[in-house]
Amino acid sequence: MSKKKIILTIIIILVSFSLGLLLGLNLKKDNNKQLQNQNINEEKFENKEDDKVVEEEKEEITKNNLVSYNGWLSVENNTLVNSNHEKIQLKGMSTHGIQWYGDFANYSMIQSLRDEWNSNLFRVAMYTDEGGYIQNRDLKNKLIEIVDNVIKLDMYVIIDWHILSDNNPMMHKEEAKEFFNEISNKYKDVPNVIYEICNEPNGNVTWENIKPYAEEIISVIRNNSKKSIIVVGTPTWSQDVDKIDKINDQNTMYALHFYSGTHKEDLRNRAKSVINNIPIFVTEWGVSDASGNNGVYLDEAQKWIDFMNENNISWANWSLSDKNESSALLLPNSSKDKIKDENLSESGKFVKKVMLES
Repeated sequence: MSKKKIILTIIIILVSFSLGLLLGLNLKKDNNKQLQNQNINEEKFENKEDDKVVEEEKEEITKNNLVSYNGWLSVENNTLVNSNHEKIQLKGMSTHGIQWYGDFANYSMIQSLRDEWNSNLFRVAMYTDEGGYIQNRDLKNKLIEIVDNVIKLDMYVIIDWHILSDNNPMMHKEEAKEFFNEISNKYKDVPNVIYEICNEPNGNVTWENIKPYAEEIISVIRNNSKKSIIVVGTPTWSQDVDKIDKINDQNTMYALHFYSGTHKEDLRNRAKSVINNIPIFVTEWGVSDASGNNGVYLDEAQKWIDFMNENNISWANWSLSDKNESSALLLPNSSKDKIKDENLSESGKFVKKVMLES
């Protein structure tokens, strides 16, 4: 073979090898691309499946009125809304003073309210005076025990700084600041917790006394918890919602308390006059007169229930106890293991009925 033919043969072999190599690389590239596209399609399918699961879970959650669905609450257009900006009405019971009747506020009793009464709220009344927190700081441990149980039950809970005989909230302002700083730090990431910072200012206490106290306490809470609902008591045992001006805090509401044997159309009319300007929360009401006793006034109580339902006003009824008075939910000497129908007072029967209806 001549030298020229040998060179030509080598060139043909090299070209053939190069073409084969290029063809192989292109095939590999195409295979990789196909695999990549397949992975993308599988990922899209998995994402769609994940979205479907989330939607199914959301659909499941919408069947309840509890914290797991509603999340952090806020005030919009002077009414309470959930994290989806839907109106929500909280309904539940308040304890009596936990220094006296705290044992009724146990997990089983509160669970009965949730499961059998459709309740989504529980209020813990920690008196400041009358053997309450100011005299017995250990009472805070009982409050925390109850609050933690309510949180486990997926309900909202009001921590009530229950001033009463100590009529001016300024009287124990420093203790209130210390307490709410500790408690709001403990529950700063918990959407269940609502702070009621002065139950019923009374006597000669005016909004000019209450407002500066409230502004200080709100500032303490907001330093820890930016989003929690806060409720401020109003003058004259939390009746004078028409004699206040709003505090500069979007998620602050204002307490209205009534007892149907004493507070009737006149107080409802006063509340109606400000309902579009003041976010109202009925953190305490009863079917008796203002003493908590002396009969039940169910016709008038029903008018209040209708008013609260019509205006999306949340409420807590006084009280989960077996105290021998007509506002108590239970008859004297009732068991503490579960709320049973045979143990219900006239007040208890009425409250269960309206809680299930509304």
